[in-house]
Amino acid sequence: MDTRRDIFQAIADPTRRAIIHLISSKPENLTSISENFDMSRQAVTLHIKILEECGLIAIKQHGRERYCELKPEKLKEVDEWISYYRTFWTKKFTSLKTFIDNENQAEKKTKKV
Repeated sequence: MDTRRDIFQAIADPTRRAIIHLISSKPENLTSISENFDMSRQAVTLHIKILEECGLIAIKQHGRERYCELKPEKLKEVDEWISYYRTFWTKKFTSLKTFIDNENQAEKKTKKV
């Protein structure tokens, strides 16, 4: 059984999104990540574990330190999901705008008569 977590579950939490942002430009060690939050290092480590389980980050050992590195390719799944709905809603809003514009034009013609 695959115990990986869903990527959407991982990014639903604001702390985990903040961690992703922190490591987006370069890998950071657990201590430096923890210093950015008003919670215990153990709580931050739990968030990092969830991000690792869904494949968004990799943890690499360098000497005594563990570094978290973003695996941005996993965010492609989120981007694809969002893109579908962005296209869907853009088409719906464009259709609605066209309908309203047509109604306004018809109303103007009726007032002239």
